[in-house]
Amino acid sequence: MQIRKITLVLAVVILGFTSAIAQQLAPLPIDPNVRYGKLENGLTYYVRHNEHPKNRAEFYIAQKVGSILEEENQRGLAHFLEHMAFNGTKNFPGKSMLNYLETIGVKFGTNVNAYTGFDETVYNLSNVPVTRESIVDSCLLILHDWSCAIALEDKEIDEERGVIREEWRTRTDANMRMWDILVPTMFAGSQYANRMPIGTMDVVMNFPYQTLRDYYHKWYRPDQQGIIVVGDIDAEKVEAKIKELFGKIKMPENAAERIYYTVPDNKEPIITVGKDKEATSTSIMVFYKHDPMPKELKSTVAGIAESYLKGISSMMLSSRLSEMAEKPNAPFLGAYAYDDNFFVSKTKEAFTAVASSKEGGSKEALEALLREIERVNKFGFTLSEYERAKADLLSYIERLYKEKDKEKNGSYVKEYVSHFTDGGAIPGIEIEYSLYKQIAESMTLDQVNDYIKNLIGEENIVITITGPDKEGVSYPTSEEIITLQKNINKENLAPYEDKVSNEPLLSQLPVPGKISKESFDKKFGTTVWLLSNGAKVVLKPTDFKNDQIVMSAVSKGGKSLYDNDEIIDLSVFDAVVGLSKTGQFTNIDLQKILAGKQVSTSIGLGEYSESIAGTSTPKDLETMMQLLYLDFTNLNKDDDAFLSWQQRTKAALKNMSANPKVAFNDSLSIAIWNNNPRIKNLKEDDIDKINYDRVLAIWKERFGDASDFTFTFVGNINIDSIRPLVEQYIASLPSTYSKEIAGKPRLKLRKGTYINDFEREMETPKSTVYCLYSGDHKYKYEDFIKLYIFDQIMDIVYTNTIREEEGGTYGVATQSSISRERNDWMFLFGFDTNPEMQEKLQQRAVDELMKVVKEGPSAENLNKVKEYMLKKNTEDMRENTYWLGKLNTYNLYGVDEMHPTTEIIKKQTPESIKKLVKKMFDSKNYIQVSMKGIAK
Repeated sequence: MQIRKITLVLAVVILGFTSAIAQQLAPLPIDPNVRYGKLENGLTYYVRHNEHPKNRAEFYIAQKVGSILEEENQRGLAHFLEHMAFNGTKNFPGKSMLNYLETIGVKFGTNVNAYTGFDETVYNLSNVPVTRESIVDSCLLILHDWSCAIALEDKEIDEERGVIREEWRTRTDANMRMWDILVPTMFAGSQYANRMPIGTMDVVMNFPYQTLRDYYHKWYRPDQQGIIVVGDIDAEKVEAKIKELFGKIKMPENAAERIYYTVPDNKEPIITVGKDKEATSTSIMVFYKHDPMPKELKSTVAGIAESYLKGISSMMLSSRLSEMAEKPNAPFLGAYAYDDNFFVSKTKEAFTAVASSKEGGSKEALEALLREIERVNKFGFTLSEYERAKADLLSYIERLYKEKDKEKNGSYVKEYVSHFTDGGAIPGIEIEYSLYKQIAESMTLDQVNDYIKNLIGEENIVITITGPDKEGVSYPTSEEIITLQKNINKENLAPYEDKVSNEPLLSQLPVPGKISKESFDKKFGTTVWLLSNGAKVVLKPTDFKNDQIVMSAVSKGGKSLYDNDEIIDLSVFDAVVGLSKTGQFTNIDLQKILAGKQVSTSIGLGEYSESIAGTSTPKDLETMMQLLYLDFTNLNKDDDAFLSWQQRTKAALKNMSANPKVAFNDSLSIAIWNNNPRIKNLKEDDIDKINYDRVLAIWKERFGDASDFTFTFVGNINIDSIRPLVEQYIASLPSTYSKEIAGKPRLKLRKGTYINDFEREMETPKSTVYCLYSGDHKYKYEDFIKLYIFDQIMDIVYTNTIREEEGGTYGVATQSSISRERNDWMFLFGFDTNPEMQEKLQQRAVDELMKVVKEGPSAENLNKVKEYMLKKNTEDMRENTYWLGKLNTYNLYGVDEMHPTTEIIKKQTPESIKKLVKKMFDSKNYIQVSMKGIAK
């Protein structure tokens, strides 16, 4: 693949950059806003001041260490070590680290987490409220301890074995088992072939303590570690603290070499098929492997150019494949392409095409995929395709540039972690935006086509197929696939024809209406307009984002107005309306027409309301308004798109029952809703019963009259600029000046006691248990908050007891709600576990629940939850989507559920929570559904 590298470098050089940038392809400068450095012991750091969100910061430690470095007797220990980082360190023994973090509102699993990959392990403390310098110091100390002072005590190791075993059990589904089949063949001859991060349970359950300690001390060392701190901090002070704290860590003598294991090339195609009895879908992947760009080039203009070429070529092929999938009798259900790491490897990349097929249709899908790749190889892409993809890519980069002073901490952290683990350039969005524009202006279509053709060769091909292991379902053999590929390469293919409409979205602008009344709501800081057609418009200008406007149009009504005999049409309403023509344009037409615009709208039918949601930039606001107008007035049947959707949906539903989770979820829904037909999942034969005409008639009934809709806009809005657009496109909507209310609730929670315990054969036996408590309760927002606090408290209790003390599950899920329309409440908990432990854990989970109900929560746990909720509420108040949701609630129900939130949270006590839940749980309604897995 050296030819490709040379071609790419030459392409960059001739693009016409200034000599200062292009000369010898020097590394791009590091963004001056980030303090970047390397200590004498080899540790790398990134520190950046950023005030979005205000008074928050992210603390990360990235390790260039993962499962790829394990010895055979250590398989799974990289991941095990990640778990142990939360179970005691030198300065935070036992669970004191998590206890401390939760007292400042930093929640385990949400704000405190980690992941282990083949080549890296990354730990994070996110959305930390850095309101005191001592918090910054404590978080840096936690990172320090993770780097070199994890306690690894015998007792804690033994207690964590069961947790990881249950994580393995939860994660070992059909997809994971098929991965276990594919990876050894795809990576034959490489260390990647047998180093899945979860490891082997034989090692996890039996390794000697010292084996884990040996791995830790060998690989967790400064030269493999990067510290990233981004947020509302004093960057100069934090940099000095990092130098002082981490500079003392000694680099081990005679440190082991960190080997980056390669992936061998292959002349003949590598072909592998992974089947599983519980698989529900069929997937095909075609890889064209190539070497990654050398790191010394990746940090130069060449790296930006390659990123541009990868993005643009992937977008164009993905668009072609998507267009094919939306036609009747398409060879695949969906397909896309990308150019990135070869599956799990970071030392080999691959131009990759992925498709999903109907059951038994893998050969047909693979043939179509290979044919389209060969069409690109022979003829390249068209100029119109390139111009659209270029417009889309530049629009995306431009949006990042416009948001440069509002970018959130997490985006910077992600960028710096990637820079540390994988290399590349971090010059800052100003330079990146400028370079992307220069590349787009200079890079010709011929150069793009040369790039993609250099990737599609006759060697280094890998083809994988995964799908159901089912009688009567066959897959092509290796010999058939090789023959298929050779025959396609010899075909007399025709070039792709790109059909593009030049028609405007609206052939004729509607006659504008008027704003008949204006007012200002001081409570929310909103401008409110009543329009001549009866509709209401609410405008909330914010400075949260520079380039974002979010919108919703909401009216009472919804599915509740329709009887059970229309359930199927109601169930598919959103999907079928979404595939219909907008005016005269199909979805494919629209995607092409809207190239370069950051705009979208979508229609939804809820249980008690109907709505249209939209998002745009200030520049694209009129386009969103035009789409909104068409969504209300001019949707039309697209019979081809509907037939294609029917075929794809039936294929997707065909084998769903093979997944044990589907069987369980069906049983749980039947239990909760008393076998109500309105909540049953669609089956394959239901799809043929859909009445497209009736779906569009329902759309007309719900959206044909705009007079009872409230249109809410939040974001970077200019009141004067939006005024004529509102009059043109909203005040002109048809109206009968009527007001509608929602129908009576058609769903009711089951009363009394209901227990359904059943067994099911499984490939990897596990038990799933869900228990639900419910009762009548008139909706009050304060009670909603109280019950949610209780829910979060039980999450803490279950983590400490069922997960940590019992070691019997990876985690217990909790969920609660109070329904405004039905005036009822519910609380449930659920978990996966070893079948042998099911009865014991279920009983303990019930006991722990009833203990808190009877005695009330501990003040310690309550304060942890309150801190987290207050922190999150402060963050939410700076989000456009949060304001949109709260304004919708206010406009629909006349209730302010924004401003009282902080006060409600602050005033809660153990006694106030106890008083509510004790009353609720006296209702005696109890549902239990469990599925015990048994070996086949």
